[in-house]
Amino acid sequence: MAKVSMSTDLNVSADQVWKLIGGFNALPDWHPSVEKSELTEEGQTRTLSLAGGGTIVEKLEKVDDNARTYTYSIVDSPLPVTNYSATIKVSGEGDNSTIEWSSDFEAAGASQEDAMKAVQGVYQAGFDNLQKMFKGFSSSGS
Repeated sequence: MAKVSMSTDLNVSADQVWKLIGGFNALPDWHPSVEKSELTEEGQTRTLSLAGGGTIVEKLEKVDDNARTYTYSIVDSPLPVTNYSATIKVSGEGDNSTIEWSSDFEAAGASQEDAMKAVQGVYQAGFDNLQKMFKGFSSSGS
């Protein structure tokens, strides 16, 4: 089983970051690779339409808004992974926050190294875009 765990720090409150990324249907709001997200099954499954074509179907496993975390699994995806489970967590104090995105999975149709690189690329693209979105942003309004 492969594991990927990455994090990024932002100069904005954890509550503000969670408001943007904490919704299970919110990926198109902050991830540049996701053009659209449609919820089905009472909001427990999302179908992501990817930029450049392709879809990923993911299932919400658990969510804790107080802890600012949610866990999901991939049901169907063009990514070279199977048995994929990931958690997004936002933590921090004051005007600083950390986003952690971690996953466990098995490589499928690719080497474990290539599968890990694919997942890392997805996470990094999201983190880079969040850095751009919050660049120069101060949650204190100054």
